[in-house]
Amino acid sequence: MNPYETDKLLAEYLLFHYGSPEQIVPPEFPELALHTDFAIRTVSQNIKADLLSKSARALDVGCAVGRSSFELARHCAEVIGIDFSHRFVAAAKAVRESGYAEFNRCEEGHLATALRNFLPSEIDRRRVQFEQGDAMQLRSGLGTFDLVHAANLIDRLSNPLQFLRQLPALVRPGGQLIITSPYTWLEDYTPQANWLGGFYQDDRAVTTFGRLQSELSDFLLLTTRDVPFLIREHSRKYQWSIAHASVWVRR
Repeated sequence: MNPYETDKLLAEYLLFHYGSPEQIVPPEFPELALHTDFAIRTVSQNIKADLLSKSARALDVGCAVGRSSFELARHCAEVIGIDFSHRFVAAAKAVRESGYAEFNRCEEGHLATALRNFLPSEIDRRRVQFEQGDAMQLRSGLGTFDLVHAANLIDRLSNPLQFLRQLPALVRPGGQLIITSPYTWLEDYTPQANWLGGFYQDDRAVTTFGRLQSELSDFLLLTTRDVPFLIREHSRKYQWSIAHASVWVRR
């Protein structure tokens, strides 16, 4: 079964996307609050708002349960969020309709706390649409976009190169591309032959970022930064990772 269709990961991602720092971080470690709100920061810290018009269109590929798509709606008139998980997309659509996310935060074993968190009222949810889809075979008719956002996606695709090769046709000249990833290559998701980096070839180390630079020849690299993030599994177990963000503009 796809792990992204399970109750466990759905609840974890709803907390990851919509939970407040106080709901995620133990009070004994307040400094960790800086590493929450990743789905907001991956947009706010990387977007080049001055390059966008009032009619800008955005595509959020691998949108999960949708928080980054709503953040893009602060800057774009139309946002399409696409994810492979049917349950993630259903959850994102429910937030769009209601304006809030409901989920259970795991405490220990089967013990959980029910939470309801509202989206900021200034976000226009009508600008956002969600649909289920495959990042490696995006449907025809999507059109072109002023911004494509792909957060922590490429190392969860069976063939990430197939995704990358669609991008020149999706991003308008002068449009932005934001890619973030911790580059966690695992054969559970990606056959080793399809890894973008993390291996030796002819005694030369191949890195994911180096491969992105060679594959994205239709784009100009603007900037890079590290974006740490924290995923809470339960009250005593957390995942701390550092995504590498790269921001590009279509030539």
